[in-house]
Amino acid sequence: MEVISENACFGGTQGVYKHTSDATGTDMTFGLFQPNEAQDGPVPVLWYLSGLTCTHENAMTKAGAQAWAAEQGIALIFPDTSPRGEGVADDEAYDLGQGAGFYVNATQDPWAPHFQMWDYVTEDLPDLVFNHFALDAERQGITGHSMGGHGALTIAMSLPERFRSVSAFSPICNPTGSDWGKKQLSAYLGDDTSKWEAHDASLLMKTTGFDGPMLIDTGTKDQFVDLLKPETLAEAIATRRQEATFRMQPGYDHSYFFVSTFMEDHVSFHAEALWS
Repeated sequence: MEVISENACFGGTQGVYKHTSDATGTDMTFGLFQPNEAQDGPVPVLWYLSGLTCTHENAMTKAGAQAWAAEQGIALIFPDTSPRGEGVADDEAYDLGQGAGFYVNATQDPWAPHFQMWDYVTEDLPDLVFNHFALDAERQGITGHSMGGHGALTIAMSLPERFRSVSAFSPICNPTGSDWGKKQLSAYLGDDTSKWEAHDASLLMKTTGFDGPMLIDTGTKDQFVDLLKPETLAEAIATRRQEATFRMQPGYDHSYFFVSTFMEDHVSFHAEALWS
């Protein structure tokens, strides 16, 4: 593992690291914020999965999460959104290929050789960080924005023993029924729609749910709201009677101004579950 940078940040350390991933077969870069408490032993962890076009850097520099994580004594992990580099498939569209891994394991060419983002986020990167840093694997939460909100919700509901809490900002809630989903899932997983269902938060809510607290925020003026389909997840939550707080925030859009506004709420929400 290569240290790209380490900076003092709110009494802790904001690091950026590069490593060779077995899952993707490429070099991958991630950000990790460790609060001051990590000097004395393992601390709880909050994963932040980013959205379309993002790298590890967007949320790390724009979301303002470190201040609140330092206050709560928890670490933050910012993975990249896809494999990158020479020989990695890409597409001219912003919503497919590099920067748009959708947190699935691709089975179709040309994506299958490297686009194994589910395994990267759930197996490869956790193995690395829990072996190299003072992080508590028994106290994990997960959140994300847009495509990353989709990833956070589907991963949490698929790995219920791992995460104590899950939240999302403007998540893609129903990718099997949206152009932000149909295009990518067919490209990565093929035309058999039954293979898409494990990556649809609204469908997983109906069949599986999450054994723990959940927080969802979406802006009423989100310019992509018709692609996000928040109403499908709200309906599934109500039908299942899932423990959840689902909020439509008046006047907010899809930007990091929205994310940073409610980041304190989300970090505090996770901290309560992680320290309990």
